[in-house]
Amino acid sequence: MRIRNAFRAGLAGGLGVLVALAIGGMVTHLATILTYVGAAIFLALGLDPMVTQLQRLKMPRWLAMIVVLVLVLGIFALILLLVVPVIVNQTANLISSIADYTNGLSYKAFLKQVQAAVPAVDVPSIANQVTKFVQQNAGNITGGVLAVGLGIASGVAGGIIVVILTLYLTASMPVFKTSLYRLIPMSRRERFADLAERIFQSVGRFVIGQVSLALINGVLSFIFLTVVGAKLPAVFAFIAFLGSLIPLVGTITGAVIIVLGQLLLADSIWPAHGGLPTWLIVAIYYIVYMQVEAYILSPNIMNRAVKVPGVVVVIAALIGGTLLGILGALIAIPVAAAVLLIIEEVVIPRQAEA
Repeated sequence: MRIRNAFRAGLAGGLGVLVALAIGGMVTHLATILTYVGAAIFLALGLDPMVTQLQRLKMPRWLAMIVVLVLVLGIFALILLLVVPVIVNQTANLISSIADYTNGLSYKAFLKQVQAAVPAVDVPSIANQVTKFVQQNAGNITGGVLAVGLGIASGVAGGIIVVILTLYLTASMPVFKTSLYRLIPMSRRERFADLAERIFQSVGRFVIGQVSLALINGVLSFIFLTVVGAKLPAVFAFIAFLGSLIPLVGTITGAVIIVLGQLLLADSIWPAHGGLPTWLIVAIYYIVYMQVEAYILSPNIMNRAVKVPGVVVVIAALIGGTLLGILGALIAIPVAAAVLLIIEEVVIPRQAEA
């Protein structure tokens, strides 16, 4: 094809590139807001099955929404009033304990025990080098701690925004679905609506199931850590809850963090009076719990949700976490579930017909 006006074609192409770059920049700047909206949509899909279930009990939708929203807001307020102060208090105690531990005799005794366990390594020398590094880079570390604090504050604000958006989307879910279906041509609208409803139901059940597993892990962790006399049970139970929100890898990650935390806070690696140390008891508990979760809890709770293979969970969590942080890792799993359902219901049947 002969180009009669090369300048006009080049100008149009250059303007197209500039527009594409501008759109990409806008999406980048709006990534956080889009993440909040996406999280709110998935949470609203998680609440919608509860509203639907109440409707099946002959309850009007407006009353069902009020009941569900009051329940969610009540749980959220209960967490803020009861759990958060305990976690903040125990986190302050954790920081104080670490400071006292590194400056006291327990730290030296711990180094001696580690040295006895690995005599080939000069443990005190390594510890001194780490201490000097921390002292020399105290300013950078302090700035990093401040950045972490600001990140936590931003996360709390983002959580509040997500909760508010979730409430609005839950209330307007039928309108949202109807508006979405109207964008589809009439000839394919029924098929699209059927598939979309199945995706919404599967994703909603997936969200409910994952939150239920996280609550079970958090509550059982708090009870067990309190019974065995572990240090700072509320903080580590909260870590277990947050970890279990991420399927497959979250429970293992949370368990490792909790066991290492109990090991570092222990007075000694192995008690002199005999018996098993607390950190080892906690490690045994989480090994048993992960088996129970994998073979009993998860199959029964997630049996009505779309199944996501383990490798897909890991890949989706890595991609979502890299792009949008922790919230992105959480959202990536339902997105992967929806994509798998589309492949199963649309792509595979078309390939079978070809």
